[in-house]
Amino acid sequence: MPRRRAAHRSGLAPRVTLAVRAAGGADDAAFIKSLGRECAMSSVASFRPASESKVRTAFDRLYDIVDDQSHVKLIAQRDGERVGFLLMLDGLADEVTLEPQAFVAYMAVKPGARGEGVGAALLAAAEDEARRRLLPYMALMVTEENEAARRLYERAGYRTERRLLCKPL
Repeated sequence: MPRRRAAHRSGLAPRVTLAVRAAGGADDAAFIKSLGRECAMSSVASFRPASESKVRTAFDRLYDIVDDQSHVKLIAQRDGERVGFLLMLDGLADEVTLEPQAFVAYMAVKPGARGEGVGAALLAAAEDEARRRLLPYMALMVTEENEAARRLYERAGYRTERRLLCKPL
């Protein structure tokens, strides 16, 4: 499952190795929990105010839900340093068609590593694993205001299938 790619930021930048691997062990779990909690507020729309502590608690609950089901946890490393993760459920059927699918429950990239292909590498590795498991679709949700993530998914070929609409009351 390891995927490697070399990236250049400029002709003068050193060669950077980006690898994606399956997570394993307490250190990876602690990294996922820490980065997920750090990035959780990016999942909150601006018109839905929420306390950071509640959003972090919601991430902790999501992590536990994923952990209790059939799943894949991927870690992205750049030159040996963990820079991102992806949590994928592989047994969650589509709620409308009941067809099998892979579902990205959460993905996060360290702020200093964004825009450098980490998210794309995690997504590609997850898609490879979903294909290996003979899952015909990959689904995910993204906050409408998270334009960088939406661009990543659109570049990777994702299309809007359904929309979650919300109205403050």
